[in-house]
Amino acid sequence: MEGVSLEALAKRHGTPLYVYSADHIAQRFDMFARAFAPVSHLICFAVKANSALAILQLLEKRGAGFDIVSGGELERVLAVNKKAAERVVFSGVGKTAPEMDLALRSGILLFHVESEGELELLAERASKLRKWAAVSLRVNPDVFAETHPYISTGLREHKFGIEMARARKVYRAVAKHKYLEARGVSVHIGSQIRMAEPFGAAAERVAALIGQLRKDGHGIRFLDAGGGLGIEYQAGLEDASFDPAERVQQYAAALLQAVAKAPEITLLLEPGRFLVAQAGALVTRVLYRKQNGAKHFVIVDAAMNDLIRPALYQAHHEIVPVIPRRNAKPIVADIVGPVCETGDFFARDRAMAAVREGELLAILDAGAYGMSLSSNYNSRVRPAEVLVSGKRARLIRRRETINDLLAPEKF
Repeated sequence: MEGVSLEALAKRHGTPLYVYSADHIAQRFDMFARAFAPVSHLICFAVKANSALAILQLLEKRGAGFDIVSGGELERVLAVNKKAAERVVFSGVGKTAPEMDLALRSGILLFHVESEGELELLAERASKLRKWAAVSLRVNPDVFAETHPYISTGLREHKFGIEMARARKVYRAVAKHKYLEARGVSVHIGSQIRMAEPFGAAAERVAALIGQLRKDGHGIRFLDAGGGLGIEYQAGLEDASFDPAERVQQYAAALLQAVAKAPEITLLLEPGRFLVAQAGALVTRVLYRKQNGAKHFVIVDAAMNDLIRPALYQAHHEIVPVIPRRNAKPIVADIVGPVCETGDFFARDRAMAAVREGELLAILDAGAYGMSLSSNYNSRVRPAEVLVSGKRARLIRRRETINDLLAPEKF
């Protein structure tokens, strides 16, 4: 990775091990900055994709804002730079009173309100603290995006957002509260979307709504277009049809066309996966090879608790030897972990070069929703994380110990 040997990192820090490229993340961020340069904008990294403090710091230094969905994520941003709260938007359907209080005291940019009940609670907390809150309703545009059903969020049957038809009524309710001010409209239609058209369609509807809201007397300054721009996880697809810079340009063109219909607006963007997924790899060591009849298994020391995407979404990740062997015979195998679940797999019936016990594999494109979705299932400690920049590698999170796992418990 960049100028650093993954084999050397595995020897030093053990496996499983997450390794990230700082230069890749910076390049992806700069792609967005260039594409949206024609308009006033703020790129708010979706913290849920990868909440490592070192990665948040890297992006904050480049001027990023942050899209958060919990009080804990806000605490992470504040740990990096308290002043960065001014660039935070707070999303999520289940914000609690303590989370709202923290955000109000921190002075965040916008609350993306997702229900009328949430609006009432926010008004109550803002009044009690005598803190002003800028509000943006997350509206549901009822736009279909072709993606996995678990990460599609833009249809009326989903739990997210407020119906477009009710939006003006809810904005009138915002105006009645002393410490609330309507400043934006937010939309997010899903994740891992690889076509620009759905983003454009959703933004068109939001831009039209902004025009109506301004006529109603609301000072709308922000259009938050959400995130969701996808990547190609499968080898071959990227070479054939996916140029990252071109995809960002297509995405930007679709949004800028819509934004042109809402003058004097600042565009907020919430990329997550696109910035960090292909920057990361999960390095794992082969423990055993096993044959059950015609079925071949490669058992590795990483497991579903380290990277749950294949088990949760049937997601595809390319898996390659860290050091390929010449003349290694091809095999077809399931690549599985040691967790006591049949669902603990990284690939099924995958054609790959034969590997020996003790060799290293790299599970690619694991920089998003890898470590952030990890757990301690089977009382397994979570991996260490390393950030690489050029020829320099630094440990940004040590491997957990069993003492870390036991520390909160009593008996």
